[in-house]
Amino acid sequence: MTDACRPQSLAELRDAIAGSVEDGRVLEVVGSGSKRDLGRPIQAARQLDVSAIAGVRSYEPAELVLTVAAGTSLPEIETLLSAQNQMLAFEPPHFGALYGSSAFGTLGGVVACNLSGPRRIAKGAARDHFLGAVAVNGRGEVFKAGGKVVKNVTGYDLCKVMAGSFGTLAVLEEITVKVLPKPAKTRTVLLVGLNATEATAAMIGALNGPYELSGASYLPSQIAARSAVERVRRPGASVTALRIEGTAVSVDARTKAVCARLSHLAGIEELHTANSLQLWQEVRDVAALLPDRGRAVWRLSVPPSHGAEIASAIGGDHFLDWGGGLVWLAASEAGDGGAAAIRSRVDAVGGHATLIRAAPGLRAAVAVFHPQEAGLSKLTARIKEGFDPLRILNPGRMYADV
Repeated sequence: MTDACRPQSLAELRDAIAGSVEDGRVLEVVGSGSKRDLGRPIQAARQLDVSAIAGVRSYEPAELVLTVAAGTSLPEIETLLSAQNQMLAFEPPHFGALYGSSAFGTLGGVVACNLSGPRRIAKGAARDHFLGAVAVNGRGEVFKAGGKVVKNVTGYDLCKVMAGSFGTLAVLEEITVKVLPKPAKTRTVLLVGLNATEATAAMIGALNGPYELSGASYLPSQIAARSAVERVRRPGASVTALRIEGTAVSVDARTKAVCARLSHLAGIEELHTANSLQLWQEVRDVAALLPDRGRAVWRLSVPPSHGAEIASAIGGDHFLDWGGGLVWLAASEAGDGGAAAIRSRVDAVGGHATLIRAAPGLRAAVAVFHPQEAGLSKLTARIKEGFDPLRILNPGRMYADV
């Protein structure tokens, strides 16, 4: 049976990791557990549960800066920010339902996995809003990175290194992020009935135009039919969704301009704020649109102009986000889950593929994260050596030898 420890403070967290350094026992780092199945399975002698290290440390709405303990839940943070008409602009996904869990994610988990939603194309990734941290590395050493101001880059940017490291380098204890005002108004323009190629061209054209879109997704007919939003589900056809956010006057003007430019392509519908929020939550969280938990879920990052053709060639249920640059795909888990074919097609266009959800056997048998070229692999190993030379923290979660 795996031992478990649940530190309540930075000192206890440091002591827990230092103890594992001394006795050589590997740690599986978990928060709420909502994304525990994201990554390769870990064979750990001890579980390090950091969910008790939670709570708001500092919030300065006028400065657009929030500091929380890493185990603080996303709903708590979103409620706090919403009361001040602010938000986490990178739109972090809630992946609990994707993994069959009722747990909500934590900010530490989101940052450690560098997860961002549909608004990434307009506001950047989680790591772009990650200002500072207090953490404990695999040597049992406490260190600080960054600060509470936006421009704070002096030398090696440790925040950028830790974002997306999946707890393999250090355990975050405190996180400071930049927040932004919530938009006063949201509209979503729906183009009904386009095929994937037509939709991609429309999304790319609109994104390259003066409309300042904050979301651009394509839902094939079978995916659109699963939406809880009636105007998306009702047509029984594909839906291309373009989100426009901002002040009321600006949103109205840009919505009219988008409709005028694209009305010759397809029938047009508009979603107002409540329905827009529902649709983009479905796109963000994935589970409602790809509900079959018996299938593997892949996340493919490719040049937008290639998203539709790659999704069509691979087959299976899929939809496009980020203007065609992000493909969410549900595939069979038989054999290698289609990993070889998927990665071959993605490699050909300079993209990468991540196995987001699959049974433990498949996640152990194939590379969950896209294989690195030799030079980058050596750099990854060197960084791991610097932070965690004994391979105490989440060893193998990203790559078998790291």
